[in-house]
Amino acid sequence: MPDPSLILAMAAMLMVIGAFAGIMAGLLGVGGGIILVPAFFYAFQTLGYDSPQLMQICLATSLATIIVTSVRSVLSHNKKGAVDWHILRTWAPGIAIGAVLGVIVASGLRSGTLQIIFGALALCVGLYMGLGRSHWRLGAAMPGGVFRALVSPIVGFLSVLMGIGGGSFGVPMMSLHSVPIHRAVATAAGFGAAIAVPSVLGFLLVTIAPADRPPLTIGAVNLVAFGIVIAMTMMTAPIGVRLAHAMDPKPLKRVFAAFLTLIALNMLRKALGW
Repeated sequence: MPDPSLILAMAAMLMVIGAFAGIMAGLLGVGGGIILVPAFFYAFQTLGYDSPQLMQICLATSLATIIVTSVRSVLSHNKKGAVDWHILRTWAPGIAIGAVLGVIVASGLRSGTLQIIFGALALCVGLYMGLGRSHWRLGAAMPGGVFRALVSPIVGFLSVLMGIGGGSFGVPMMSLHSVPIHRAVATAAGFGAAIAVPSVLGFLLVTIAPADRPPLTIGAVNLVAFGIVIAMTMMTAPIGVRLAHAMDPKPLKRVFAAFLTLIALNMLRKALGW
């Protein structure tokens, strides 16, 4: 039987994490995973679960929350006609294949290696958020054929290694190919479902020693974190949306980009033992 005091400590930390992730998602449109993975890592590490498989638990639990949030987001955007179903249908199969490959690779890596991967990729995302320009373009339309066959699995693969949905890679990619930003955000929510569903099914089969995992963990998915974060993000995301309409989010996005860059650098520092 899990120690009740430990579960209460976990619950308190996770409520704060979920509330912050929800506000940021509503305010800036950033995916929860980019916040949740490092937050889960530091929370579980503080509670004494600093095992070689800690990052797998963080990735899997983050992706489990994305199943709920991405489906909810797609349905909401679809009511407004914002989802580009052609892009979603043609890109989702490759993304899902890449996600499965990501689980296979992630399940065989140690936590330190996954920290380095997350830190390096999060650094790239942070720099793009901070320095990217809305007028940058690589093409007039989303590419198909060989490009799509090669790139769509890469999107799924890298997203699983970061424990994130489709926003961090999908939105910039679509924006760079002239998809309007609101349509890109709506469609990327569908990418999140294509990433999260197959990857979570895979992570549920990962074996982690009972002593190395937080209470109420199935495979690599922690049910306490999943339940609390989903509840908190659903409560606080509307607050973030209201704040976004009350202020200019562009300066805040730059601040968040700097914050994310610092998180990425700190994770790299710790993984490399500096």
